[in-house]
Amino acid sequence: MKTKIFYPNLNSGSNNSLNFSKSTKIVNTSVLCFWLADAKNGVKKMRKFILPLICLLLISYSQIYAQGVTKRGTTAAAFLGIDIGPRASAMGSAYVAVANDATAMYWNPAGISGMEEFNATFSNTKWIADLSFNFAGLVFPIEGVGAFGLNATFLTMDEMERTTIENPEGTGELFDAGSYAFGLSFARNLTDQFAIGFNIKYINEKLYHVSADGYAVDVGAMFDTGLEGLILGMSISNYGTKMQLDGRDLQFQTDIAPNVSGNNETIGAELQTDAYELPLMFRVGVSMDVLKGFANSNLILSADALHPNDDVEYVNIGGEYVFYDMLSLRGGYKGLFAENLEQSMSLGGGIHYTLMESATFYFDYSYIDFGRFNAVHTFSVSLGF
Repeated sequence: MKTKIFYPNLNSGSNNSLNFSKSTKIVNTSVLCFWLADAKNGVKKMRKFILPLICLLLISYSQIYAQGVTKRGTTAAAFLGIDIGPRASAMGSAYVAVANDATAMYWNPAGISGMEEFNATFSNTKWIADLSFNFAGLVFPIEGVGAFGLNATFLTMDEMERTTIENPEGTGELFDAGSYAFGLSFARNLTDQFAIGFNIKYINEKLYHVSADGYAVDVGAMFDTGLEGLILGMSISNYGTKMQLDGRDLQFQTDIAPNVSGNNETIGAELQTDAYELPLMFRVGVSMDVLKGFANSNLILSADALHPNDDVEYVNIGGEYVFYDMLSLRGGYKGLFAENLEQSMSLGGGIHYTLMESATFYFDYSYIDFGRFNAVHTFSVSLGF
């Protein structure tokens, strides 16, 4: 709620000063009453939406916490934990309360609720071990309904030559491996301060002739507190089914009774693999625009606290400086309080350019220090209209 305050003309003199003091108190009291009334009405409107969401978040979080031990590296579909988008990764992955572009479908689906134009985004990451990590997203808002989104994530590798015990130098046969996720998102503003979003996705991982499938949902919420631009964000990612490898490479023939003569020595059999959980992640964060347009600049500071089901808890911090809504400089640090984490400092930037007053072009880049591994570089291009 915006309130206009008209101050009386002030002349020199102690009486006028006293009158101004009294007027200020009256005005401040009125503003406080209006603010409390507006806040009370807003709370009533949001209560029926916020309470069920908090219950869902607490139930899911308790399932994570109840596990009691760190299960580092014991989940399937680990690629779901790779950060998406150079803007977010350059800010130290402290993005759950900042997300307001197509990559929000990964970080916090509620973030796309504030988008007012169609947006298409593609990002490419030169991941470690010569892997390629790509993301593509489309967001199309519908006035009065909400924002819908489509997204696809790919982790791929070049073909390799198959080797065996008999042919350690290679058989001449090539194979590859890959991990994929395809999602459908929806988000909307329930009030002018509170938004909620969902992302439902299909997940597939394959290696040669074996593969595993799974389904998951991401849930997110964002709340604009109205306090100096402070925004709260939270999300639960990858809440879904277990994944289990299956395929013809697990099939073989065996003799179930080798000590008995005359029996069938070619009984069909199949190896059964264990089923593994998805990398469930709980995020909660805050962000604030410190400059708020002062000197044609914005400075967004953010911090996230994370609780994964396959690692220790840690904190991410980051910032973004925007000049004239055209040039962005970013920096951050991922993994505060985490042990043995290779990823740490990140830097990046971007440009934002309007084309023919009807389309907007974005280009972003990030650099991530990955310790003993090679540095990771991410690029993205986006078009909005």
